[in-house]
Amino acid sequence: MLVTVLTATMIIGLITIITLLVMRLQAPRVTFPDAITLPDGATATAFTQTAEFFAIVTEENEILVYNRTTGQMIKRIPLK
Repeated sequence: MLVTVLTATMIIGLITIITLLVMRLQAPRVTFPDAITLPDGATATAFTQTAEFFAIVTEENEILVYNRTTGQMIKRIPLK
């Protein structure tokens, strides 16, 4: 009887762990803008986004911040 209870407990525990891993590791739904217009000569090297804006790091050591809803550039931040 003890072996049967231990087996059932281990099976339930394994199912619980697998369920939690699947729930935790599901890919979030990320939406990207359809098109991004960069300034002339700018080449993108990195992209990040939030609910309100998205930012692009360029090879020219600048961060270009765009409004997420309008797609217009908000700020241009030079990096040293």
